[in-house]
Amino acid sequence: MQQVDDIKPCYPLFRQDEYKETLKNKQALFEERHDSAKIEETFKWTTTMEYRELNFKREALTVNPAKACQPLGAVLCALGFEKTLPYVHGSQGCVAYFRSYFNRHFREPVSCVSDSMTEDAAVFGGQKNMIDGLENAKALYKPDMIAVSTTCMAEVIGDDLNAFIRNTKKAGNIPEDYPVPFAHTPSFVGSHVTGWDNMFEGVIRYFTLNSMDDKVPGKNGKINIVPGFETYLGNYRVMHRMLGEMGVDYTLLSDPTEVLDTPADGQFRMYAGGTTQEQVKDAPNAATTFLLQPMQLDKTKKYVETTWKHEVPKLSIPMGLDWTDEFLMKVAEVTGKEIPASLALERGRLVDMMTDSHTWLHGKKISLYGDPDFTLGMTKFLTELGIEPLHVLCNNGGKKWEKAMRKMLDETPYGKNTQLFAGADLWHFRSLVLTEKPDFMIGNSYAKFIQRDTLAKGKEFEVPLIRIGFPIFDRHHLHRSTTLGYEGAMQVLTTIVNAVLERLDEETRGMGTTDYNHDLVR
Repeated sequence: MQQVDDIKPCYPLFRQDEYKETLKNKQALFEERHDSAKIEETFKWTTTMEYRELNFKREALTVNPAKACQPLGAVLCALGFEKTLPYVHGSQGCVAYFRSYFNRHFREPVSCVSDSMTEDAAVFGGQKNMIDGLENAKALYKPDMIAVSTTCMAEVIGDDLNAFIRNTKKAGNIPEDYPVPFAHTPSFVGSHVTGWDNMFEGVIRYFTLNSMDDKVPGKNGKINIVPGFETYLGNYRVMHRMLGEMGVDYTLLSDPTEVLDTPADGQFRMYAGGTTQEQVKDAPNAATTFLLQPMQLDKTKKYVETTWKHEVPKLSIPMGLDWTDEFLMKVAEVTGKEIPASLALERGRLVDMMTDSHTWLHGKKISLYGDPDFTLGMTKFLTELGIEPLHVLCNNGGKKWEKAMRKMLDETPYGKNTQLFAGADLWHFRSLVLTEKPDFMIGNSYAKFIQRDTLAKGKEFEVPLIRIGFPIFDRHHLHRSTTLGYEGAMQVLTTIVNAVLERLDEETRGMGTTDYNHDLVR
C-alpha cells in the first residue's frame, strides 16, 4: 500500500509483491489467455518475413496509422492567429481528444471549443448547436475571431458551415461583420496536415477573396511565410531570426509560438501573439508567398496563385544543408537582400559539425516515418550526413511524395537501397524493422513500443528510437527544438550522433568483456 511519507509512482509501485499478486490473479481468473509458450510462439512468428508478407497484404484494417485527423490540424492553424478561438462543429469528445493531444505534446493549456453535437443533432442537423455555440463562445471567451472546422459527424450528415454561419449572423446571435472563417475538415479522409491546409485556406479566403481590387503583388515590400502543420516551436523562431538577420520585411502567416509557450508567471493567457487580421488582409500585397512545407499545402498554393497572383517559389522544406541554402538564396533573389555574414558563418559551423561527426554516421542505416515534408527533409539530411535511409514510411503520403522522394534518393549513393512505403502504418513499420534491422529508428513517441518488441526478440535485434517528429509525449521540452535551417540541422545532427555514441557506450560497458578499448575520446 502507498504510505503518505513514501509515495511511489507507478514504477516502482507496481513492482511490489501485492501488485504482482493482483496482476497474476487477474490473468488467472479473468483473462482467457493462451499459455506462455503459445504467446511466445506467436510473437516470434510476427517477427518473421512470412508474417511481414501477410501483413503487407492487409486491406481492410489499419493499425496505428502514424497520422491524426483533419480537425487537429485545423485547430493548430487557428491557434496561430491573434485572439482566435478554434471552434469544432461536432461532438464534445472529439475536441477533448484534440486538446489532450496538444496538451501532452506542448505541455500547455490549449483553448478550443465544441458545440457538442449529440444524437439529435446527428439526425436533424447541427444548426441549432452552431447558433447557440457561436453566441456563447463569443460571449464567454471574447475572441476577436472564431475559426470553425468540422468532425466526422457533421460531415457525414452534410452540415453546411457557410449556411449555418450566415444564419447565425442573420438571427443576430453574432454581428454580421464578426470574423468566422471556416473549413470542412472530414476526419475520414486526409490527415492533420490536410486539415491545417484547409483551415488556412479558409482564413485567407475569408479576409481576402472579396477585397482584391486594390491588391498588387509587391506593393507592401514584404514576403509571406506559410509554415504548414508545424509543431516545433523553434522552427517558427528560427524563421524570425534568419529573416531578421537578412533584413527582410515579412509576414509569418499563422504563428502559434506564444500561445503554445506561455510563461508560468501567475497570469493565464488564453490568447498570446499570433498573426493579426490586418496582416492577413495585407498578405496579397506581398511580393510572393513561401510555403515551408509544400507537399501538404495544395489548397493554399492554388488559392495564393490564382487569387493573390503570387508566383510561389518551387522549393522543398528547408531542412539540412542544401535545402536551407536554396531557401535563403531564393529569399535573397526575391527580396534583393544579401545573405549576411552571420548566416554564412552559421552555415560554416554546420559543415564543420558534419565533418566532425561523419566517421560515426557514415554507413549507418536508419528507418524513419512521419509526415510528407518531414520525411522528405529528414531523408535528404540523412543522406547529406552519409547515413543510408533503409525504410521511409509515410501514411499520409501519396504518389507525389513517392515521386519526390525517389528523385531525391536517385541523386545520392546513400539512397540506392532505400525502400518507400506510402499509405502504410506502424504495424507495417514494425514488420520492416524486425525483418530488416536498421541501426536506429526516427519517429514520434509511438515507436517506443516497436523498440520494445525488437528488444523482446533479443538484445541483438533491438532498434533504438531517436525521437524526432510529432507527437512527442514521453519526453519533455523537445517541442521547443528546431529542425529547420542551419540551426535545426545542427540540433538534429547532435541528437543523432549522440544517440549513436550512447548506443556504442551501451554495447561496450561490460567490465572486462566489452570495455577493452577504454574509449574516452570519440
